[in-house]
Amino acid sequence: QVQLVESGGGLVQAGGSLRLSCAASGRTFSAYAMGWFRQAPGKERDFVAAISWNAVSTDYADSVKGRFTTFRDNAKKTVYLQMNSLKPEDTAVYYCAAPSGSFYYPVKVYYYWGQGTQVTVSS
Repeated sequence: QVQLVESGGGLVQAGGSLRLSCAASGRTFSAYAMGWFRQAPGKERDFVAAISWNAVSTDYADSVKGRFTTFRDNAKKTVYLQMNSLKPEDTAVYYCAAPSGSFYYPVKVYYYWGQGTQVTVSS
């Protein structure tokens, strides 16, 4: 059973930074792409960023390009989302996710999800 646990959320002022972490367990982390999503109150869950299993490829939503960076440490079985120049519209619950299959990217369907971590950006 795959488990994903996010951490690092919190309250930050606009223009500030946060780094989210997602620790994985239950299978060979280095074989799987990882993704980040977010859901604001009353809105659908949206894609934020993704990274391939070998970290060669990354993708970002247009709304976060140039401000957010995702990277991974396969030895620590952890993927990160570095968020800079945060805006109030970045306020949401952030989730990490993983596909069921290995060694493919980009991912169309994410199967495993973490419990989420709240990010609140004040103006």
